[in-house]
Amino acid sequence: MIATKEKIWLSSPHMSGDEEHYIKEAFRTNWIAPLGPNVNGFEHAIANFYNHSVKPAVLSSGTASIHLAFKVLGVGRGDLVLCQSMTFAASANPITYLGANPIFIDSERETWNACPELLERAILDAMDKGRKPKAIMAVHLYGMPYNVAAIASISQKYGIPVIEDSAEALGSTYLGIPCGSLADIGILSFNGNKIITTSGGGALLSKSQAVRDQVVFLATQARDEAPHYEHSQIGYNYRMSNVLAGIGIAQMDVLPERVEARRRNFEYYKCQLSDLPGLEFLSEPEGMKSNRWLTTLLFRSFEEREKVRLALLEENIESRPLWKPMHLQKVFRNELKYENGISEDLFSRGLCLPSGSDLRDVDLMRIVDLIKKNLER
Repeated sequence: MIATKEKIWLSSPHMSGDEEHYIKEAFRTNWIAPLGPNVNGFEHAIANFYNHSVKPAVLSSGTASIHLAFKVLGVGRGDLVLCQSMTFAASANPITYLGANPIFIDSERETWNACPELLERAILDAMDKGRKPKAIMAVHLYGMPYNVAAIASISQKYGIPVIEDSAEALGSTYLGIPCGSLADIGILSFNGNKIITTSGGGALLSKSQAVRDQVVFLATQARDEAPHYEHSQIGYNYRMSNVLAGIGIAQMDVLPERVEARRRNFEYYKCQLSDLPGLEFLSEPEGMKSNRWLTTLLFRSFEEREKVRLALLEENIESRPLWKPMHLQKVFRNELKYENGISEDLFSRGLCLPSGSDLRDVDLMRIVDLIKKNLER
């Protein structure tokens, strides 16, 4: 029997060792519910990380957080929402949950995030038709901040609120300010592949206590004050459990270490591979610091990208093409889009390399040697 080579994952969970204490305490006290001291403690830890500039509500997923963000902004049936096209489907799907319609905005080269020029053009075109968009969904792709100044200026100019999708950007900063606290509402994800994890979970961040309280109300089935179960609004079962929140408390303690580990991965890849012809890494524009959640690499062609991806797969090393833009997805084929070809090019040539904070030096060397071997042939 041929031994299988050791698996290297794209982005595996990385526990600190302290999570078990909080989980055991939840079991010991029988707080096995979507409320409890760990939920409060996790929200406090997040607020403390942001220097209490935001009021967090921890929820069952980042997708649930986006859904409720649109809900509290009043997005409803027939509304228009501007959405970055180069992103994971969870940024766009909740728009459709509410019966609204996305308008997809292509990327800029500098950050790979939403192009401000296309964004403003889409707004003006919609307003010319008497349909002012209800919200802007902006994404910090792979941990790289979007052009916050330009998009904030457009938001203020036209009075359209921004939801800041920081699912991939916890620990990233823009002009020294943590991503997630730069817009009207911020979103975090604690999915198993994120920079810290609660197995599954997310958070909505708001500067307004009233908005935060409304989110918690909606996330707990919108139960009105009454001795019985009274409901005047449609609610959702979106609150995070006390058990998972305990994992989050311990994970927040090691977040700075996890960011530094992922940034070291990026620097190693860049140092070892930059001399190969045609390879491109995404640089940090001035004032931006990425958590480098995933290290991404552009090849000269789709064929070259696939050659490397398949070679890694053959050696039991997980990698992944960049997100397929939403405007190219079958499910969104009939939605309005503003294209410049950049996101399609990125998808064609781009690859996400293994980036977990628990990668060993021997893992990184194995990955780099295999890439070099395939590109130097």
